Amino acid sequence: MEEKLLIVDDQFGIRVLLKEVFEKDGYETYDASNGVQALSIIEEHNPDLVLLDMKIPGMDGLEILREIRKKELTTNVIMMTAYGELEMINEAKKLGAIAHFAKPFDIDEVRNKIRDFFQSIQ
Repeated sequence: MEEKLLIVDDQFGIRVLLKEVFEKDGYETYDASNGVQALSIIEEHNPDLVLLDMKIPGMDGLEILREIRKKELTTNVIMMTAYGELEMINEAKKLGAIAHFAKPFDIDEVRNKIRDFFQSIQ
């Protein structure tokens, strides 16, 4: 079974880059530009992992993560942020985010983190 990954970011270029990289790595990859799309994809496709940007207009990453937990979905989440706000990162961890990384990011570090995650759940 192919591992499923959802990328949630309002920046088109980041979504395209990550989607291309992870599809080449063999993951079934979805992307969303906002919280409503993300929650719909999560409910429909039940991805194994969500890469979730912290700052998204409308419904930010913490609100999306709260909705995931409120719906009692077991989706694993890694937060992405260009903002080094320790308080928000700590809140995300309290809500069950398994990790985070800062933007701009090193794509190889992100790939390694994703690969390590999927190896840990096999």
